[in-house]
Amino acid sequence: MSAISRTTGPRPAAPAPVVIVGGGVIGLSIAFHLAESGVRDLVVVERGTLGSGSSGKPIGGVRAQFSDPLNIALGLRSLRAYEDFAGRPGGDIRFDRVGYLFLLSEPADLAAFEASVEVQNRMGVPSRIVSPERARELCPYVRAEGLVGAVHSPDDGHARPGLVVRGYARAAARAGVRFRTGTTVTGVDVDTDAGRVTAVRTDRGVIPCAALVCAAGAWSAGIGEAAGVPLPVRPLRRQIALTRPPRPPRPPAPRIPFTIDFSSTAYFHNGDGGGLLIGLADPGQEEGFDTTWSDDWVELFRDAARVRAPDVAELEVVDGWAGLYEVTPDCNALIGRAPDVANFLYATGFSGHGFLQAPAVGEVVRDLYLGREPFVDVSPLSADRFADGAVSGGRPEAHVV
Repeated sequence: MSAISRTTGPRPAAPAPVVIVGGGVIGLSIAFHLAESGVRDLVVVERGTLGSGSSGKPIGGVRAQFSDPLNIALGLRSLRAYEDFAGRPGGDIRFDRVGYLFLLSEPADLAAFEASVEVQNRMGVPSRIVSPERARELCPYVRAEGLVGAVHSPDDGHARPGLVVRGYARAAARAGVRFRTGTTVTGVDVDTDAGRVTAVRTDRGVIPCAALVCAAGAWSAGIGEAAGVPLPVRPLRRQIALTRPPRPPRPPAPRIPFTIDFSSTAYFHNGDGGGLLIGLADPGQEEGFDTTWSDDWVELFRDAARVRAPDVAELEVVDGWAGLYEVTPDCNALIGRAPDVANFLYATGFSGHGFLQAPAVGEVVRDLYLGREPFVDVSPLSADRFADGAVSGGRPEAHVV
């Protein structure tokens, strides 16, 4: 995004829309909630097609199991919204409440999760510590030997991000939101005297704007830089694979929780067609915008699965996908309004949690734009926490995969 330019100086005043940069699930949730609240002039600018980034991919986990109370609140609010999605904004998102199951093999991890469960329970999340034997009952693939415990929440699950994107987009379009897909932002005009964005420049023309909302995911740093707003977001490739269904004499895959071996980050859950979706956070992955899928990491997954879920380790991989995490230094989101550019708002840097927090974030940004108090105080997620070159925002999220 280094090619994005910044033009300073005032432009003639004229009626102008709110411009949302990013047509993924975050940007579309924001567009829907703003339009629903009565904001009538909205434009979503997307460099590809709607949901063409990480949002449009096969299955997205939805959970409220976090260590940070703010993430718990955002996750819980979004879980409830996904429950009711068919009625508002409308559409079947194939939300499957299978639960989340974290497998723990280190006493220190168990202690940390016990503390998190206490906070989650106080906030209404029905998570609980379970024994290794109970973990195996919940997910028959699990080998209990070597586990010190596990954490399970039955209310968590997964849904289809592509269907969520379409649901938000349809409802937003009905409310009058305009979409400019296949459109790349090339610059931002800022009136430095007034401290306001006046226009967004694209490869298909200039869009005057009353406000700019950056929901550009892994590309957000460039948008922020163009507006003079530091957004420390880095792109990091993450890959998943789909397996062939188990073959006889193995039984068909049972319906299982979204299961995560916390120490290795290997995870798996039911996919389409009777197979499993598998993934792992490759510790050797370098930063960058490359989204080419490769199977280099699959053997790392198999090594972890041979210890924790041996039958899963032997399943044949038949397909895969690579996308980008939008990572911040403390793996927490950036949500807020820029102090020096008053009409620049941002919601980005979710570090893998954007889909599961999207409904709540749409509400929050709507309220920030309208000058209302959101349901939860997101000021700790301001990008200002990284001012003066700070490498950590002071709110590290422990339950990151």
